Amino acid sequence: MTKTNKIDVDGNVISVIKSNNDDYVCLTDMAKVKNAEATGVVISHWLSTRYAVDFLGIWEKVNNPDFNVTEFSNIRFNAGTNGYVLSVKQWIDKTNAIGIILLDCFRWCW
Repeated sequence: MTKTNKIDVDGNVISVIKSNNDDYVCLTDMAKVKNAEATGVVISHWLSTRYAVDFLGIWEKVNNPDFNVTEFSNIRFNAGTNGYVLSVKQWIDKTNAIGIILLDCFRWCW
């Protein structure tokens, strides 16, 4: 990771890091706006929604030739159902995702 910048979104400071010419926006910083004490829960709940899974799946299909489409279909089937929770680590491990990365306990997405 080479350079971290900050952007202001409606008075909230959000970190942006550049790595290999790709920009990653800090999901943890965005989640702090909703609940500063439980950012991981906020991210997991967002990631468990059908809308987030559909968005990330489309992005991965376009940008990631190694995306595990079969596992994505299983996740998509369950997304949005009662009690279904998906962590960033599970998303990455199950689908071979590259659009979200774990970095020093922070969740980054571009």
